[in-house]
Amino acid sequence: MLLSVMSAVWPTPAPPVSERWRAWPVARVFPDTVTGVSPSGARVTYVLAGVAPEAPCRVAFQPAAVRPGCRVALRATYADSTQTFVTTVGIAVLDGPGRGPWGAGRPATVRPVAFPGGPAERFGPRQYFTGALIGSGERYLVATAAGYADGRSYQPGDRVTRRLRDAARQVATTLHRALTR
Repeated sequence: MLLSVMSAVWPTPAPPVSERWRAWPVARVFPDTVTGVSPSGARVTYVLAGVAPEAPCRVAFQPAAVRPGCRVALRATYADSTQTFVTTVGIAVLDGPGRGPWGAGRPATVRPVAFPGGPAERFGPRQYFTGALIGSGERYLVATAAGYADGRSYQPGDRVTRRLRDAARQVATTLHRALTR
């Protein structure tokens, strides 16, 4: 009883930003839903399709996406509420502060993760069309790989819609803010 009274008076301090990936439950790092805008401009909810196990950065990211000093990678895949678009979000936990450029076209980014039995079932390396890399000087780089849930493959010369890239960037920005604020 005394401990519960003391914890109400002196709450446990929040973990430092650099340790949140390890201190927070997975549902806080990758929430069940993320609100956003679809590539068509409609307000949608991105729904968690699944969370992958922690992985080495060289496995989870394409080589040009993260610099040396990446300790571990966390990945999850979301589908928009219409089940038209899917986005894998990768969080690179860095040894030191890092920045990433905004992605344009089909940039080097996180490797997509498919999850059976849903809209992300056929999402893989050949299906991502675009993505974004978000870094802010904190110890995280958040990357996305976005594409269509119908399994269509990217072909060189395919025109990437700016709106799909913007939707992927929005999901990355939302998760990055949650970790760093």
